[in-house]
Amino acid sequence: MKIALIGQPNSGKSTIFNAVAGYKSVTSNLPGTTVEYMESRVRLNGAVYDLVDFPGTYSLSSTNEAEAEVGKYLLSQKFDLIINIIDASQLGRSLPLTLELIDLGIPMIVALNMMDEASRKGIEIEVDALSELLNMPVQTTVASKNLGVRDLFVNAKHVIEEGKKSIPGSIPCQKDVEEIICELEYEIKQNFAPKVVYPSRFLAIKLLEDDEYYQSILSHQNGHMLSDKVRVLQNKLVQLRGKPQDSVLVLERHAMAMDIYGKVVKIGHPHSDWREKLDHIVMHRMGGYFILITILLSFFYIIFEFGALLEGYLLTGFENLQQSLSGVLDQNSIWFYLVQSIVWGISGGIAIVLPYLVPFLIGLTILEDAGYLPRVAFLMDSFMHRIGLHGTSIIPAVLGYGCNVPAVMATRILPSRRDKIIAAVISSMIPCSARSVVIFGLVAFYLGPFWAFAIYLFNIVVISLTGKVLSWLMPEVSPGMILEIPPYRWPSSRVIFRKTWFRIKEFIMVAWPILILGSVVLGMLEYFQLDKLINQGLSPLTALLGLPAVVGTTLIFGVLRKELALIMLTQALGTTQILTVLSTNQVLVFTIFITFYIPCVATMAVLSRELNRSWMILVVMITLILAILFSFMFRVFGHLIL
Repeated sequence: MKIALIGQPNSGKSTIFNAVAGYKSVTSNLPGTTVEYMESRVRLNGAVYDLVDFPGTYSLSSTNEAEAEVGKYLLSQKFDLIINIIDASQLGRSLPLTLELIDLGIPMIVALNMMDEASRKGIEIEVDALSELLNMPVQTTVASKNLGVRDLFVNAKHVIEEGKKSIPGSIPCQKDVEEIICELEYEIKQNFAPKVVYPSRFLAIKLLEDDEYYQSILSHQNGHMLSDKVRVLQNKLVQLRGKPQDSVLVLERHAMAMDIYGKVVKIGHPHSDWREKLDHIVMHRMGGYFILITILLSFFYIIFEFGALLEGYLLTGFENLQQSLSGVLDQNSIWFYLVQSIVWGISGGIAIVLPYLVPFLIGLTILEDAGYLPRVAFLMDSFMHRIGLHGTSIIPAVLGYGCNVPAVMATRILPSRRDKIIAAVISSMIPCSARSVVIFGLVAFYLGPFWAFAIYLFNIVVISLTGKVLSWLMPEVSPGMILEIPPYRWPSSRVIFRKTWFRIKEFIMVAWPILILGSVVLGMLEYFQLDKLINQGLSPLTALLGLPAVVGTTLIFGVLRKELALIMLTQALGTTQILTVLSTNQVLVFTIFITFYIPCVATMAVLSRELNRSWMILVVMITLILAILFSFMFRVFGHLIL
């Protein structure tokens, strides 16, 4: 049985998914796109479900790639049920999506989530009346506390067992608009061949809205005949309402949603609580920035203290293990180089990467689930406008601190290609979790946590100037930002653990094998003395930066994964005691170079796909030039500040 979880952003959809999903959840892309969704096979109430968590969507319109792909995937795959998750405190705004989903002709159930938040706002919902009006089951939940989730899937199983009998009937629009929809629907059923693929009512509405994707299918078979009919009916809609045809249907859904809302909702007195008072402080026009800096400083300091404690302890154990290899294997044999390389790769993941990566991802998840990250975006809106960008551009930038790949993908939410290009360029320069591992593992560990924080601040300054220059080269007025601020929530330890595991799993399953393989490759290069040729080829660069020639190979591996640069550095130098080989200034220069230079392969691939190959090459050139420039600058002047 295949179930789709659909809902608007911040509706608690992913919280419900994480509450029931197993550890074998996988992230996939919708066919032919970079739009990601989560999928997991779960066993609940004696039944097995394939659960698909789609990205948050406000509608099924083709004006946004992610939203359009959700609709197309729902129609192209056989789903037994749609669970529409709705924020109960935002019922009126959420219902238009529900009305669109009903027209897909798939069995549905509504999960009325965040009932506690609705109650706090003084909103009382007559659930039975809502169920009757929508002609489908409605289950109340508080997913953050795991309340009602089990009952939701009990109802889901019952709806699936009923099959086609449980498909909700479409809710008619006002008479004049409904007549036009029905006329086109009849035409589709009678004359249009793909009627078996697309629900006729849904297709009729999308064609009347002038949806680009659904208009494109008219070029097939006898679609040109229907196209003429669509234009006639669109003109009729415009004449009836005096508005563009797409606006007529959007406003019609909104009116229907508000009509339902008025019939099932009673508004009482909201309960004032600590969250409103906290927002006055956290989002204060002056104090908010002080709190932001304090939170970030604390965040990085905790990561450093935790990571440094574990790193020092674990490295000692692996150093003892490596020393014992010398007594077992001939140090000049290929087997010694092979085994030592594998140990280097394993120890790099366990002792250097994970001690910093795990607390970083836990902290990022807590800030995300608590609702603080959208408030950061709000605080940074005016700053983004100063560098000529839409305020929403801060969202991909914030995502970039976790991983540059989803950050670049998130730029598709921006309204213009110009904003998308600039945001993608600066997002690829954000220190992701892999770069952060290098910053913490080198600068924070050997120079101190505040030096690491200074690198982040310097990076923000560089990104700001880069954005300003690109905005100057591509002048355009960026509109204001409409940003949804979710309520503060106490993060669930279970959800934090699962979300962190999903992110750590990528490192364990993808990056760590690459670390070990890269370590083995470097070991073989050293055994056959081929590394000397590579280092000699890169010697002009390493000499310019004042780094040892043996560092050259590590820079190449860093293009695959940024963590590799750190692991390969310790292997190339032959010790984990970096300061016995490098000076503090060289440590700083190396870290600055890794922080800014060429994005990893995965980021380059998504840049090429989201923008084009020319822009990807330009980003590579920009970041490489900046990395060389700043690293040389710190080589020359670094001794003055260290």
